Amino acid sequence: MPYAPDPYRYDGRMPYRNCGHSGLKLPAISLGFWHNFGDVDDLNESRRIMHRAFDLGITHFDFANNYGPPPGSAERNCGRIIREDFLIHRDELIIATKAGYLMWDGPYGEWGSRKSVLSSLDQSLSRLQLDYVDIFYSHRPDPETPLEETMGALATAVQQGKALYVGISNYPPSMAADAIDILQDIGVRCIIHQPCYNMFDRWIENGLTDVLLEKGVGCIPFSPLAQGLLTERYLKGIPDGSRAIKEHGFLQESTVSDKISQIRKLSTLASKRGQTLANMALAWVLHHPSVTSALIGVSSVAQLEENVRCLEQLDFPSDVLADIDSILG
Repeated sequence: MPYAPDPYRYDGRMPYRNCGHSGLKLPAISLGFWHNFGDVDDLNESRRIMHRAFDLGITHFDFANNYGPPPGSAERNCGRIIREDFLIHRDELIIATKAGYLMWDGPYGEWGSRKSVLSSLDQSLSRLQLDYVDIFYSHRPDPETPLEETMGALATAVQQGKALYVGISNYPPSMAADAIDILQDIGVRCIIHQPCYNMFDRWIENGLTDVLLEKGVGCIPFSPLAQGLLTERYLKGIPDGSRAIKEHGFLQESTVSDKISQIRKLSTLASKRGQTLANMALAWVLHHPSVTSALIGVSSVAQLEENVRCLEQLDFPSDVLADIDSILG
């Protein structure tokens, strides 16, 4: 049967936050497609996840050209789902993609040259079966291309009508500030930065969040659960099927072993708050004043529903924040 979204998806359960000083609102929880939507995954489950996400008020779907595996397959697979199931709801969706990581052979298949960035966007639009994306990112800074060239390519995407907004990802504080200023001078505002941020990786607190707050740019952290470390999954060791033992995954078994003690202490603290560890970790990310939305990746509808329950408890008294800092050292 054709997909019919929940008519009560905008009933207030999902908060929407302005992205920096822009008029664009993002849901507090956004769905990322880095893992679990490639050719190695179940397309039917991908469809079910996307349906349920939209039913829960998640209007932001985040891609990149290289998401899969293999690279490009997440956009291609989900582009088909968007075309078949979401086409009449396109104006309710914020769809993002990125360029910067390796996608094809030769000198133009990665990084931030004008040639690479704009060619990559055209390829992403073809895979997604869309005329435009809502947000187009420079996925990483290019040490060999002038920043003005990369930012100029992002601006061109907007001027050509192929993107409504632009953002940057993985840019350190000083380079982020320069990129934001360059875009401002061109007349195209940078509205969002996508960094890695979670309880175990707090690098953005060393200058980047100050830049974003000062310049009115939103922040949407990826890996808010540290690739699943900040869940109950690893409390008793590494289970079968986890990312830590997948050949194509990014989480290493040694990383899990090093963090087990902290994970267990954080889980105990979360239980005292009436939350799961995952819920507390997501709420902690959303608690930061610079954060617009938390970008989650899930492999099942049940996991999606569990993560969204973090919205039921977003408050953090000062003593709880102090306990978290103490556990994390």
